[in-house]
Amino acid sequence: MGRTDAVRTRLEERRRDLTGELDELTAAPRDPMTAVSFGKRVGDGTTQAVERLNQVGTADVLAAMLVDVERALAKLDEGTYGVCDVCGAEIPAERLEARPWSVLCVGCSAAR
Repeated sequence: MGRTDAVRTRLEERRRDLTGELDELTAAPRDPMTAVSFGKRVGDGTTQAVERLNQVGTADVLAAMLVDVERALAKLDEGTYGVCDVCGAEIPAERLEARPWSVLCVGCSAAR
């Protein structure tokens, strides 16, 4: 298995994992008729509302990562994997090893 094949396998596995996690986080509540609201005192409604806010935030992060995974797979197909989408600089191998879905160099990622 070549380096590109190994990277593709890791990216496809990550895409599967992210899709599964997003499906769980965005699934409809078990009882959609139950209202979740904030109250004046901490109770079940407040706890559920806070938990749901946390889930939405987590889903946003995972969705953004999934976009990067999809872009990295497209870059493999294009032959531009390892090149920053913004400035065109080479993304260091260490960064790609740690985070194979990186589509930006460290500088452009920090400016994001």
